[in-house]
Amino acid sequence: MPILPPSRHARHQANVPFLDVADLTLRYNGRPALEAVSFQLAAGERIAVVGPNGAGKSTLFKVIAGVLTPTSGTVRLAGDQPGGHICIAYVPQRSEVDWTFPATVADVVMMGRIGRLGLLRHPGRKDWARVHQCLEMVGLNALAGRQIAELSGGQQQRMFIARALAQEAELVLMDEPLTGLDIPSQEDILAILDMLRQQGVTVMVATHDLSLAAERFDRVMLLNRRLLGIGRPEDVFTAGRLQAAYGTHLHLVQTEEGLLALGDTCCDGEH
Repeated sequence: MPILPPSRHARHQANVPFLDVADLTLRYNGRPALEAVSFQLAAGERIAVVGPNGAGKSTLFKVIAGVLTPTSGTVRLAGDQPGGHICIAYVPQRSEVDWTFPATVADVVMMGRIGRLGLLRHPGRKDWARVHQCLEMVGLNALAGRQIAELSGGQQQRMFIARALAQEAELVLMDEPLTGLDIPSQEDILAILDMLRQQGVTVMVATHDLSLAAERFDRVMLLNRRLLGIGRPEDVFTAGRLQAAYGTHLHLVQTEEGLLALGDTCCDGEH
């Protein structure tokens, strides 16, 4: 099941970046998954993190969430380490979730309240009211009692967003939330992300879709173990940077409307 928020509350410091990642490196068995990644985000930003399979997008999110410990470098959220914050919500890829776990939609959303309640306190009437309010916000209140395995892919993602809302998250990390969803379901998720932005929530979304990242996000991050660019899509998605990120898996075609990127990230470099 999704990871529960930590129980220790860290206070936000004033006059510091909301998210500050400095020289972040993580190695698995001596092999780098992330190398010297540095960037800052302001509160309320919505940024797409793009890159090929194995680029380190999921690893980056797990380090920011405090799930993984970096080999070197630092992550600071409002001046403190991520493990001390209950305001970080991490939404994993759907393939990482055990959908056979015997929980209802409302049960999962209530998990977002645990960090604020503490492990020894039971949810009260106000907590359940908050859960149903959050489910109403994402259009799932009618499915509150349904088993999570019975949800569609889009409904599953909306459930996790409701959990983040119940958690009162200020930073939401979503790992490939749009993968496998049809266009209407994608639009539902993007509309909810618009709602989060209006509430001042900072959102990082990992995606393979370069066009969607360019069209629906103010800033993008191009990652392939190293940070290859961060900024406006038109500044980051240049021919040189895209070739550096994707290599032979990306073909660039010049059209009358601009540069068209055709990617194939399903295979590794040996195929």
